[in-house]
Amino acid sequence: MQVDVVTIFPDYLAPLELSLAGKAREKGLIDVRVHDLRQWAHDRHRTVDDTPYGGGAGMVMKPEPWGEAFDALLADGPATVVFTTPSGQPFTQTVARDLATRERLVFACGRYEGIDQRVVDEVATRAEVREISLGDYVLNGGEVAALAITEAVVRLVPGFMGNAASLEEESHEDGLLEYPVYTKPAAWRDRAVPEVLLSGDHGAIAAWRRDQAVRRTAERRPDLVPASVLLDDVEIRPVVPADAGELYVLQRACWVQEQHDNPGVRVPALHESLDELRAWIARDTVLVARSGGRLVGAVRASLDGESWEVGRLMVAPDLAGRGLGRTLLERIEALVPTGATTYALFTGAGSLRNQRIYKKAGYRLRGEIAPGVVRMTKPVRIGRA
Repeated sequence: MQVDVVTIFPDYLAPLELSLAGKAREKGLIDVRVHDLRQWAHDRHRTVDDTPYGGGAGMVMKPEPWGEAFDALLADGPATVVFTTPSGQPFTQTVARDLATRERLVFACGRYEGIDQRVVDEVATRAEVREISLGDYVLNGGEVAALAITEAVVRLVPGFMGNAASLEEESHEDGLLEYPVYTKPAAWRDRAVPEVLLSGDHGAIAAWRRDQAVRRTAERRPDLVPASVLLDDVEIRPVVPADAGELYVLQRACWVQEQHDNPGVRVPALHESLDELRAWIARDTVLVARSGGRLVGAVRASLDGESWEVGRLMVAPDLAGRGLGRTLLERIEALVPTGATTYALFTGAGSLRNQRIYKKAGYRLRGEIAPGVVRMTKPVRIGRA
């Protein structure tokens, strides 16, 4: 693979001479060529920027030097041109794998307020153009992004990694973050390596790693977790009378934290009797979640006028943070009867974590309905059955 980088700071790309990237260059697996944009600026000061049309702060990179640079570089053969910009497509491992299939990449590293848009538009008539952002933040220039993208891409080139298997279990390769890793010694500063990793049981180790990857992803990047991997053996179904005893115990365990977050507020779930619980599971729409024969979650809802009232959303404390609560909420919302216009629920005014979860699901605060208790609602989408 050939990688060309156009920049006004060529020394910024020196790290590509180090470590595995440097070794890959020595082996001829990748050919990195760094070009100083100023060689295509012909005035005495080698000017590459000017004030923006329409006014505003900052400077914009001029089209003339960029145009000449691409005239020269694209004359050498076809390439995919990558403009690094905070307004581009987010860079992901999927994008890296896609770019790794290209024979040649040309990076255009902007500075100041960016490159004149006409350059991007003109180059797109001659080559494949990708506008890519490293993340939702702004850097001083595109060089750091070009470095990061280049390293992520070239390490996928066949032969780059000495052990190709090391690529298979990394973060994002299967849609999840990587599990925690350990090495010798087995105990360090009173912290022990998890026993399963010392067991020699490869099946158990694989299962532990998978579980840890799901947990870590659900905690740090819940947006990456598909419902299918939350709990491999989870079953969500309507409640049956035989579930009442386990549901009663689970409810008590789940609302202890709610009471802690809302001192002085009476939490009904901690005070109702088993018979009262049996009454509402017979009356309301109730879903329960089971995993490995164990009841690990539940939610209920009932129609009050045009409002689908959701309540008693609970997940076993040891499984919190894995996204099961979100899945239960989605399932009970999907059962909204025809004619309902609003989803509604309530939670403690001090239950800030609960409120964050509900806000992510589209609910908005509507004020206190009782001392220490807040109501949250969201509209039912038109066409929802």
